[in-house]
Amino acid sequence: MKNDFWQTLPDEIDATTYRSLHPDLGHMPDTELLDHYAKHGRKEGRTANGLRDRNAFAALVPESASVLEIGPFCNPMLRGPNVSYFDVLSEAELVERAKSIGGDPAGVPHIDYISPTGELSTVNHRFDVVISSHCLEHQPDLVGHLQDVWRLLLPGGAYFLLVPDKFYCFDHFIPLSNIAEIIVAHRQLHKMHTLRSVIEHRALTVHNDSLRHWQGDHGVMFENFEQRLQETLHEFDNAKGGYIDVHAWYFSPDSAAAIFSALGDTNLIPFGVHRVYPTRYGANEFWMILRA
Repeated sequence: MKNDFWQTLPDEIDATTYRSLHPDLGHMPDTELLDHYAKHGRKEGRTANGLRDRNAFAALVPESASVLEIGPFCNPMLRGPNVSYFDVLSEAELVERAKSIGGDPAGVPHIDYISPTGELSTVNHRFDVVISSHCLEHQPDLVGHLQDVWRLLLPGGAYFLLVPDKFYCFDHFIPLSNIAEIIVAHRQLHKMHTLRSVIEHRALTVHNDSLRHWQGDHGVMFENFEQRLQETLHEFDNAKGGYIDVHAWYFSPDSAAAIFSALGDTNLIPFGVHRVYPTRYGANEFWMILRA
């Protein structure tokens, strides 16, 4: 990536934009606005930059950049002649999956690289940008995943990430992940999800209506827990050590920024945290850009 690319990325908060989007703050000078955002605006989910939505975030990737998108399913974040796709399923398998769950099979792109086990080592090319949407939290070995992505990037490349904010999705009652857990999973070379992760995802989740979460309605903790737990244990035992696709990690924008920065500072991952765009009101995800 050219050096000037990094200079063009919008800041997490721009005082002029913040003021124009929120007329009730129009009387505040810039320093007061920034203080307001830090103390109140972020928690209120106020928009503080020119990114309209997730598509605007993805559009920050230059059209000329070579891109690998991980896990596009039937709704890729990016399309175009410079975009390649990696998935655990083939194009035909993704089409059938889309049909089975009411997705748009016509949206499935050609899958250039396939690995049923998610091994990025099957990709034999390097890119300016790697992008993934709601993929990071599924990685049994998060550090290993980030190291693998780094190996696919050209010097100065970027990893664009759309990550669920656990406070505004079905993970609400599950504790934030901590850096010790992440390091242990890497040292133990996790390839499959633990029973703990499967129980959390199957038996401890709640509704996934992000607006309801923003409004304070988080559902009922442990609802139907006995039944859900028994079904989860049955599923795990029947898998006989095979892969079950669940969330392994739970982040907020602040926790992700802190953990990834610490992992970078200790050279466990070869990335720096360049941008973290916090979760917007009514949404359930935040956006990150890691710099190789």
